[in-house]
Amino acid sequence: MKQGLARILRENRSILVFLALMFIFRSACADWNHVPTGSMKPTILEGDYILVDRMAYDLRLPFTHISLARLGEPQRGDIVVFDSEASDNRLVKRVIGIPGDTVALHNNRLSINGESITYEPAGETSLSRDMRENLSGIEHLVRLRKGGSAMDSFAPVRIPRDSYLVLGDNRDNSADSRVIGLVPRREILGRTRSVLLSLDYDNYFLPRSDRFLQAL
Repeated sequence: MKQGLARILRENRSILVFLALMFIFRSACADWNHVPTGSMKPTILEGDYILVDRMAYDLRLPFTHISLARLGEPQRGDIVVFDSEASDNRLVKRVIGIPGDTVALHNNRLSINGESITYEPAGETSLSRDMRENLSGIEHLVRLRKGGSAMDSFAPVRIPRDSYLVLGDNRDNSADSRVIGLVPRREILGRTRSVLLSLDYDNYFLPRSDRFLQAL
């Protein structure tokens, strides 16, 4: 039996090496993640597969959260992927507050370090409206529920070292720092800036051709 196993391993060595290198690459360099919820709408849709740069902030030991070297720091406006211990889940959110910031939210309008963030209308439906949020020069859309919600305000929060305040772009429908608290830097796996591909849940999971390699 051992000889048979050794023969199988020998005959398939190239495939096994390729698979091992692929898993190491995905763990340490670049990966893709499926997004099953709408907490980042309208930026990221349910069914999107996003490309994740795992070397954006850290060089990590493959298959672990151990950082071998810091390569950069999460910035305000970055969309990050992190393994949340508080929610026991992998999440995708936008960085709003970085270490040293004081962040507050009042009626779904942010202020950072005492300065109010600017918003411009960008469309609406019967239940929600989209606003263009200018976050330190990073412009993106956020979705707000008409009439607000219990999550549309919080008192000023000072962000300590190696912690980040994150919010979903779908502001009234996102379990983010308002629910799970601040995100420790060690939980952040990487940054995403593009959609790899997208499957339409409402149309028999057919690909959305307009979202193929779309920038976020």
